Amino acid sequence: MTKLKLGPLEDDKPVKLTIELPAAVFRDLKSYAAILTRSGGATTPTEPAKLIAPMIERFMATDRAFAKARRNAAQFAPGAAERSG
Repeated sequence: MTKLKLGPLEDDKPVKLTIELPAAVFRDLKSYAAILTRSGGATTPTEPAKLIAPMIERFMATDRAFAKARRNAAQFAPGAAERSG
């Protein structure tokens, strides 16, 4: 079994967003979707577009510099002292 970074996709209320991707990235998304479908035992194929949000979410969750910058920004945001204590 292939160990992918993404697991089963959550069914959440989406926000509509239109993006353009290079053809090579879309081909990779299609391949990833096919592998995810096979490895997860899904009966219906995963739509490549459904992978974009979880991939971005996973990327941001594992980006340490982003997490640190976000914490620092929250520290200095108006009202931060009231929320933290």
